[in-house]
Amino acid sequence: MAMLENGPVATLLLVDDEENILNSLRRVLRHEPYRLLLATSGEAALDVFEQQPVDLVISDARMPGMDGASLLATIQRRRPECLRILLTGYADIGTTVKAINEGQIYRYISKPWEDDELRLIIRQALAFQNSERERERLEQLTRQQNAALQELNSTLEERIQSRTAELEETADMLDLAYAELRRSYVTATEVFANLVNQRLSKDRQTNTQVVALIKGYAEHYGLDERTSNDLAMAAALYNLGKLTWDDRLLAMPSDVLYKEDRARYREYPQLGESLLMALEPVQNASSLIRHHQERWDGNGFPDKLEGEAIPFGSRLLKLAVDFIELQRGMILERRLNRDEALLLQKKFAGRLYDPELCTRFMEVCTTLAPDLALADASILILDTRRVEPGMVLARNLHAENGMLLLNEGKALTQPLINKLIAFESSEGARYTLFVRKPDATAQVGILK
Repeated sequence: MAMLENGPVATLLLVDDEENILNSLRRVLRHEPYRLLLATSGEAALDVFEQQPVDLVISDARMPGMDGASLLATIQRRRPECLRILLTGYADIGTTVKAINEGQIYRYISKPWEDDELRLIIRQALAFQNSERERERLEQLTRQQNAALQELNSTLEERIQSRTAELEETADMLDLAYAELRRSYVTATEVFANLVNQRLSKDRQTNTQVVALIKGYAEHYGLDERTSNDLAMAAALYNLGKLTWDDRLLAMPSDVLYKEDRARYREYPQLGESLLMALEPVQNASSLIRHHQERWDGNGFPDKLEGEAIPFGSRLLKLAVDFIELQRGMILERRLNRDEALLLQKKFAGRLYDPELCTRFMEVCTTLAPDLALADASILILDTRRVEPGMVLARNLHAENGMLLLNEGKALTQPLINKLIAFESSEGARYTLFVRKPDATAQVGILK
């Protein structure tokens, strides 16, 4: 038995019953980086094999006792990863076949061998063995990693589901909070609009009626809450830009304005937008205000938008504003009644107004009572002495001076009704309330 000294990279077991053959093999491999183990019989080779780690066995086919095929078959059963090469003569065909079938040998080499060929075969065998070992190592690593990933995935899915549920719950809460905040902004906007109206004469305080019209349209056609809120805020503040005007300009119908006055009039939509731009919750509403004097034919202001390039909310707001202002004498020198205003708007559909939207708007106006309440069977029109506790306001309630008293959705209680009656007496007024019965309110809540 012998060993090479310069850092062997593989251990080879050479088996032959003839010493001169073993010496020849050792001579051929003396400059190769292998650790060489020698045995002169099959039995001796098995003893060495059990005591030493062996990477490759080269065995002669014909040996007394255990022949090479039997030896290699035994090694294959005990340690199949150890490579096996058979040295055979031309007359050993039977042994070779046995070695191939039972020992599953890597190669067989005929005697006499070519030294270079023998060295090349051994290198190739060891390279194949190393690649197989690396493949098995990577497969094992992959199996371990897959197992770890499966375990991680199973717990990760649970964590993701739990976290997703938490995020969904948080998102729902934020949505509700944001929706409530937007509704609060709508109410605050209407209160602010009523304060602004104190700058205007009573016959020029149009915001309340425009808001009621817009809400009536939104309810009739089932607009989503966000759009409805934006429209309501735009309706409440559409004339904000007029507050810079003097009393003379405020009192003049828009169609008789001339030169500088007309130029100032055409600036009020963008001025209203600029006053609201710093308030994030009314950004959409401010854009609707900017464009509510655009015309369907493109001859409006301030940007001469045409057709559907005009935002939907601005087209609707123009219809509502003109409908109210025509009846207040704010556009033409004479005041039109309700029917005259509708006929005039119908006449200018396709020029001033979106024709399809104009048709829908007039349909809503014809289903509204003169005081702009929807002709809805679930809404009752009552005075303060006929309302009952538990009823809910279907429309905002304003005082005679235009101040908002109670906002839509407010549930009436007996103390609140008593206060309204007392306030009526002190103001010398009579309030008309638009309310829903408690059962109708419950149904609306369910539908929402």
